[in-house]
Amino acid sequence: MGLVRIVCNVAIVTLLQVVFGQSSLKEVLRENALSPTPWRPLALTLRGHMILAQITDFHVRTGGRAYGVVNTATCLAAAVARLSALDPQPDLVVATGDLTDSGRPEEYELLREILRPLATPVYLMPGNHDDRETLRQAFRGYGYFPAAGFLNYVVEAPDLRLVALDTVVTGEGGGMLCAARLDWLERELRAAPERATAISMHHPPFRSGIAHMDAIGLDGADAFAALLARHPQVKRVFCGHLHRAIQTGLGGDIVASTAPSTAHQVNLDLRADGPATFIMEPPGYQLHVWDARGACVSHTGFIDAYDGPYPFHDIAAANAR
Repeated sequence: MGLVRIVCNVAIVTLLQVVFGQSSLKEVLRENALSPTPWRPLALTLRGHMILAQITDFHVRTGGRAYGVVNTATCLAAAVARLSALDPQPDLVVATGDLTDSGRPEEYELLREILRPLATPVYLMPGNHDDRETLRQAFRGYGYFPAAGFLNYVVEAPDLRLVALDTVVTGEGGGMLCAARLDWLERELRAAPERATAISMHHPPFRSGIAHMDAIGLDGADAFAALLARHPQVKRVFCGHLHRAIQTGLGGDIVASTAPSTAHQVNLDLRADGPATFIMEPPGYQLHVWDARGACVSHTGFIDAYDGPYPFHDIAAANAR
């Protein structure tokens, strides 16, 4: 179990909101937990580590199936149910972009409803299928998006500093880290050089070998890698976009990775002329486990139900009889 630390001002606001019937306790805690202020009531773990859950590339839509095949809203609801059933619960959830399929207001309204059962604070970021301004407006009550400009922000968790970086280029499939975004990142990393840091962003800063996805990759990846080389506190870079679990080194001790989609996956086709196709491989999520030293171990889990778990030792004893 986690121990929630809420400083006096948050506790007072929470109590008043609940007493006067404005919101349920869970809703108030979730809204306050998404505040960008240092007193955010994130769970202080008693386990000796913090668990960050990553979900990505929901492509939520309100009418019909994505590409005529995938009921993406139902897929995300199943992912929320899976995360809600985890024991222990994650300390925070980060969603690394392509939250909706078309960036329409009604899609973000549906997204809010699907995410509502999560008791864990959820940190959203845009992908190329999202609309930056519509996302900002739809989730303005969550408190961590800036009022204008790129949707960059910082989460100060107990064992981890999470820096969310907006890579979206309006109207484009590919992403970009322009001078303004890199300057912002440099300032934020200089502000806390001793804190273990992860960066979350939609477009990965590496080539995957999947040609049609690399064609809509990240402009500015080399400058990004050069910047990170000056900041050894950065340990991980968590991304979406590729709809697959992929990992690579990014210089030094940094590991950059992508997570599987909660819906459909990009087909693993490494041919130079491979077509743009998707496949209904199992949808998934990732759990990134951080300890107090800043070390991180990542696990990929699946959302669908499978037989088991079965005990190894009882089965071995039964087979021996």
